[in-house]
Amino acid sequence: QVQLVESGGGLVQPGGSLRLSCAASGIIFSIYAMAWYRQAPGKQRELVARITPGGTTNYADSVKGRFTISRDNAKKMVYLQMDSLKPEDSAVYCCNAELGPLRYWGQGTQVTVSS
Repeated sequence: QVQLVESGGGLVQPGGSLRLSCAASGIIFSIYAMAWYRQAPGKQRELVARITPGGTTNYADSVKGRFTISRDNAKKMVYLQMDSLKPEDSAVYCCNAELGPLRYWGQGTQVTVSS
């Protein structure tokens, strides 16, 4: 059974930082591309950051220079370091595992950026 479990969300002030974690089980983690998506109320889900099995990363323009995605294949973990957070970063952040046509999703963790 595949499971992706996110943690690390919460309430933070503008300009602050959070680190999201996603623990994967039930998959051969090292061969999956991993990604973080987010969805704010009334908006479409959007890709935030993605990392390939080989470590190549790509980011949404809105988070470039502020967010960093990383992975630890030995621990089956993917992380999203979020710095210089803005109110518009508020959303539910979900972890995604991708291998060809296979897609797995976590339940998500809420990030709220507010003073």
